[in-house]
Amino acid sequence: MPNISQSRNHKFLIITGDLLCILFAYISAFYIRYSGFPTRNWESFLSLLPWILLIGLFFISIYELYALDRKNTLWDISVKIVIAVIFMAFLTMSASYLFREFAMPRSVILIASIFTIILLMIFKTAYLKLTRGNTVGRVLLIGDEETTQRMVNKIKHPMLKDTNVKCMKPNTTISKIDHHLQNCDYVVLCDNVIKEDKSQIIYHAMNHDKLVYVIPTLYELLMQRAHVSPLDDTLVMSVKPFGLTWDQTMIKRIFDFVSASVILILISPVLLITALIVKLEDSKASIIYKQERYGKKNKPFTIYKFRSMVEGAENGTGPVLAKDNDDRITKVGKFMRSTRLDELPQLFNVIKGDMSLVGPRPERGFFIKQLSKEYYHYGYRNTVQPGITGYAQIMGKYSTKVDDKLRFDLYYIRNYTFWLDIVILLKTIIVIFDKSKAEGTGTDENVQSKHSANSTNAEKSASKTKDKKKESVKA
Repeated sequence: MPNISQSRNHKFLIITGDLLCILFAYISAFYIRYSGFPTRNWESFLSLLPWILLIGLFFISIYELYALDRKNTLWDISVKIVIAVIFMAFLTMSASYLFREFAMPRSVILIASIFTIILLMIFKTAYLKLTRGNTVGRVLLIGDEETTQRMVNKIKHPMLKDTNVKCMKPNTTISKIDHHLQNCDYVVLCDNVIKEDKSQIIYHAMNHDKLVYVIPTLYELLMQRAHVSPLDDTLVMSVKPFGLTWDQTMIKRIFDFVSASVILILISPVLLITALIVKLEDSKASIIYKQERYGKKNKPFTIYKFRSMVEGAENGTGPVLAKDNDDRITKVGKFMRSTRLDELPQLFNVIKGDMSLVGPRPERGFFIKQLSKEYYHYGYRNTVQPGITGYAQIMGKYSTKVDDKLRFDLYYIRNYTFWLDIVILLKTIIVIFDKSKAEGTGTDENVQSKHSANSTNAEKSASKTKDKKKESVKA
């Protein structure tokens, strides 16, 4: 959690280092391939070099390879690097055809890609050890006990040492908070700090030149995109409703339909093979699992998935969330869930218009009722089409709390752009390699299992009460 100027400096240094790694990888690839630099091939490389670096910069930014301050392990960084480099190689080959630089050898691009992965890993590991080996900083965390305990683990980085976190309750006097502000580097305000106290703390933190991180409430998310304008001689802020404009909706729908159609054609062999394997595992059971979900404006629709659980998994229990080592999940189902193959039939939902490629995950009415009671703004998720993937899916994990995922969903709706959809789709590839994001994907990740457990217990209790009444009537 560096301050703004430090963050910019680190970002600039890391991006510069990454681009130099790409450049050095190509030089090394030429030397290994030709033991020198043949004039014709080298000139083609120099002509493509600005595009190679631009492509590299694009994917460094998309996959945030410069963001080494976040809670990423070496595995997370490695996955991002490999995926980014694969895209770089593909687009570099495409650029060589587009600009007719046929003398640029494919073998050099492939060798350079391998070197780029190795060099980027070495560079980032060394950078972390040199710049992040000691104390990150002293953090003042203000919130209730439950929230602060949850946030402490998020603030402490697994690759960093001696992060000092001081926790304080929201009802602490401002004079005491002001004293601790002088001895910290950063301030984190939880969402349960009341607005008046929050504004005071931010004011004092600014006086002490401290950077403040705020977990936003719904009100703050609403105000994020407010427009300032004069009303006669009074300054006002206009807050638009949640949802997309008609032109955004139209562009999104056209992109969804065209993209889903093309993807379905390209992956049709994968769909056929997956369907065959599901059928071979249990010839009597269905291949496609259908379930009612709620979409835009709470309109019900039937969602399609490859069946990953035994037939009739919830017949005796009612709605119950999938959990680790769930015995209802088939052997083939475990593989499909880990690779997200079970989600592919939802492309038909996209073509039909029930879903979008990107949006909040659709949920069952049972869970929507439960969560709407606990989170009054949960219904705002359904102001747009639900999606196969979403901002909450790429940023959160299966274990992420409902309210945290809800903030990501509402942020996405509030800040929607066509470009944001592209970024989310590219980042979704990383989700496949992250087990924490893939667990329990048979139901929506936004729901905690306690809701289904409580509901099931309530149903059993109600059933017992009815049975007793019947017995007393018979008696």
